Amino acid sequence: MAVKGLKKGVFITFEGAEGCGKSTHSKLLCGHIEAMGYTCVHTREPGGTSSGELIREVLLHSKDVEISDLSELFLFEACRSQIVKEVIIPSLAKKAIVICDRFSDATFSYQGYGGKVPLNIIKKLDDVATGGLKPDLTILLDVDTLTGLRRARRKGVDRMENKDLAYHRRVRAGYLKLAKLDPKRIRVIKVDGSIEKTQESVRREVDIVIQRYKRAG
Repeated sequence: MAVKGLKKGVFITFEGAEGCGKSTHSKLLCGHIEAMGYTCVHTREPGGTSSGELIREVLLHSKDVEISDLSELFLFEACRSQIVKEVIIPSLAKKAIVICDRFSDATFSYQGYGGKVPLNIIKKLDDVATGGLKPDLTILLDVDTLTGLRRARRKGVDRMENKDLAYHRRVRAGYLKLAKLDPKRIRVIKVDGSIEKTQESVRREVDIVIQRYKRAG
C-alpha cells in the first residue's frame, strides 16, 4: 500500500490515570493508522529512547529508593527532552503521525495535582524540555480511580501505582481539570464498555484531526 501524505506531521498523545487502557488503545490506533496507509510512529513516556528507558526503570521499578515528587519532575522532564529531540521532532519533520503514550499532561497531573509540585514550576521546566511542543490531539481515557487501580495492579504494582488512593484521585481530578481548560485539544473518552467500543470512540476523534491535515489528491 502506498504511503498517504499529510500537510504536516500530526502529534497525538494518550493520557489517563492508572488502568485506563491507554497503552492498549494507543497501539491499536497505530495499527489502524498504518492500515489506512499513513506512516505511524508509536513511542512512550517515560522511555522511548535508550536513556529514557533507563530513566523509566528508575522511576517505575526502583525498590526501597526514595524519590520525591520534585525529583520525579526532573527525571520525567529529562526523559521528555530526549524523546522530543530524538524521536518526536524528527518524525514530525517527515510528516508522520506520532503517537505518544503519555506526555506533558501526565506531569501536570501526576507531579502537579497528585504530588502538589507548583504548576508554574512544572510549566517552566516543561517548556524548556519540549521547546513549546504541544500535541495536535490528546486522548484522555477516563476511568473510575478504584476500577483503574484494580486493573493496573493485576500485573503487579510499580512505584507509581503503589502510591495511595488519595494521590491517584488527585491525579484523575487533575486530568479532568486540564481537559476543561483545553477542550479542543484534550478529548475525554469514558472507559466504561468494551475495548472495541472505546477504540471506536478514539478513532472518531483521530479521524477528525487526520482529515484536517490530509493532503489533497
